[in-house]
Amino acid sequence: MNLQKLNRLDLNLLVSLQALLEEKSVTRAAARLFISQPAMSRVLQRLRDQLDDPLFTRTGNELVPTPKAREMQLRLPQLLDSILDMVSQGTFDPATYVGEISIAVPEFVAITLVSELTKVVTNDAPGLVLSVSSGIESVEGDLAVGALDFAIDIDRGITDDITTRTLTNYAPSIWMRHGHPLANKEKTTLEDILKYPFVQYYLLISKRVSARNNARFDRTLAELGLKREKALVTNQLLTAMETVCDTDCLMVATQKSRVMEREEHRIVSKPFPEELPHEESIKLVLLQHQRTSGSPIHQWIVDRIFGVMERHDGEVS
Repeated sequence: MNLQKLNRLDLNLLVSLQALLEEKSVTRAAARLFISQPAMSRVLQRLRDQLDDPLFTRTGNELVPTPKAREMQLRLPQLLDSILDMVSQGTFDPATYVGEISIAVPEFVAITLVSELTKVVTNDAPGLVLSVSSGIESVEGDLAVGALDFAIDIDRGITDDITTRTLTNYAPSIWMRHGHPLANKEKTTLEDILKYPFVQYYLLISKRVSARNNARFDRTLAELGLKREKALVTNQLLTAMETVCDTDCLMVATQKSRVMEREEHRIVSKPFPEELPHEESIKLVLLQHQRTSGSPIHQWIVDRIFGVMERHDGEVS
C-alpha cells in the first residue's frame, strides 16, 4: 500500500465528493454537509487539484461528472460504507463478518472441539474462516505478533499481556488396549506399568518431538530413581492411539475422552498408580492476547468455544 501517496490525500474530501456526486450541486452539497457554499466551492477546487481532474462541468444549474468522477461514483459508496462499518460501534453481527481467526489447539482437544465449533461458525458466521493448527514454534510469541488469535493449551504460566481462562480440567490416566495383560487387573501398580514400553504423546502444543525431551511423567519417575522404556514419541494423537490399540504399549493420557467414543478405539483407561506422585487434574486454558480483548469477533469466538466445551464438560473432564 502506498501510504505516502495516501498521506498527501485528505480523505475527508472524499465525503464531500460523494455529496457532490449525489446532489449535483455545490449549494445542495454544502447544505447537506452543513457548510457554506463558498467553503464547498473551495473543497471542490482542492479535489480538482489533488485528483488532477476537473471532476464536474456545469450544464445549467447542474454539475455533470467527468469520466473520472463517474468511475469514482461507482466505487466510492462501497469504500465509504466500509470505513463507516469499521469505525462504527453498533451491534456486532457475526453473519456479516468476513475474515479469519487462527487458533492453536492440541489434537486431543481439537478432535472434539473443532468440528462442533465449525458447525456453529458455518451456521452463524458464514464469512468467517477458522485456521486451526497444533504445530506452533512459540504460542506466546505468535499471540504477541498476531500470527495467532487464540491458543488452547495446558496451564503453565505466561506473560501478563496474555489473558488465561480456564476451559476444563483433565484427570491424568494410563491408557492401554482391551486385552492388555493389565486391562482386567483391579489395581495397577507402578511396578506393573513399568514392565511395558510407552508411547509418549505430546499433550502440549509442540512442533518438534524427541525422545530426549522428558515429559513431567519422566521427571517424576526420575525423582524416584526410576525410568520408563519408550517405544514411540509423537505429537500425532491418532498415530499414538492406533499404536496403543495394536501393541502392549501404554500411554499417559486423560481419564476421559470423547476421542475414544468417536473413533471407536478399543482402549482401557486406568487411574495413575497411587504410589506415583501426580497432580489430580490438568488445567486446560484458553489464551488470548490483551490486544484483541475488545474485539467483537474475538469475544464471539470465545463465547462459542466455552459453549462447546461446557456442553461436553462431563465427557472430557
